Amino acid sequence: MDQEIDRPQLRRIVDFPLVSMLIAVLQLLLATAAGLWLGRQVPPIGQPGTAAAHSAITISLVLATYKLAITRLGERPRDDLSGHRALRKLGLGLLAGALLYSLVVCVAALIGVYRITGPGDASSLVLQLISAGIMPAFIEELLFRGILFRWLEEFAGSWAALFATSALFGLSHILNPNATWFSSFAIAVEAGPLLGGAYMLTRSLWMPIGLHAAWNFMQGAVFGVPVSGSPTNGLVQAKLAGPPLLSGGAFGLEASVIALVIASGAGVWLVWLAVCRGQLVKPWWVSG
Repeated sequence: MDQEIDRPQLRRIVDFPLVSMLIAVLQLLLATAAGLWLGRQVPPIGQPGTAAAHSAITISLVLATYKLAITRLGERPRDDLSGHRALRKLGLGLLAGALLYSLVVCVAALIGVYRITGPGDASSLVLQLISAGIMPAFIEELLFRGILFRWLEEFAGSWAALFATSALFGLSHILNPNATWFSSFAIAVEAGPLLGGAYMLTRSLWMPIGLHAAWNFMQGAVFGVPVSGSPTNGLVQAKLAGPPLLSGGAFGLEASVIALVIASGAGVWLVWLAVCRGQLVKPWWVSG
């Protein structure tokens, strides 16, 4: 209590969860924009080299901003990208993401909505790993779980943070190619609890980053399915057919009830584990 009284008024304002969250979002956006601008100054060296250079510059700048500035914000500063068991958490996330999407494809193939039509093209694997896997997984998880979830949870509790970030994550995909309101709803329901649950369980961004990256990479680069509405070239050429509720239509299997059931089921399990392990956070106004 004495420490609270001794803190300057400005510091108390900055440390308020929603204020810290807005400052962190602004810092992340500025760092990302600066990284993208700096990347464009690099002379083209051919793909995937150019994409790798651009991503390395952006991720390095964003990571530095996170480590030096964002982790220091709030009443309880912390680093959700610490090196403690980072490889293990990242590896578990990569494995889980790959297995979950493989299960989605297996079910889709069994009921006839996914069919391999021929060999694909492996020449773009590295490019897709960077552009569809590493880059969006790192930036989006830092934003949605590392900033929005973190401070919404501190302010309003875990359930409110999980609901809000799930809805925002789904809504952020509404402008994607071939997106529909149902595809955004599906992503909110399947990815929100899955990635949010991984963050709640581990209190680290490494597992959700791994999940996110592997899910994206498997659907596009391996199985030849559109990644959140964007067509890709995979190791195989594949065709989605049948009712959009089962195939996801032009958006891809993410907008299917198959992915909805499998991914959201895994997400509910992760959230349940987090609750059982005492990781549930109460709103700041609830004492005890």
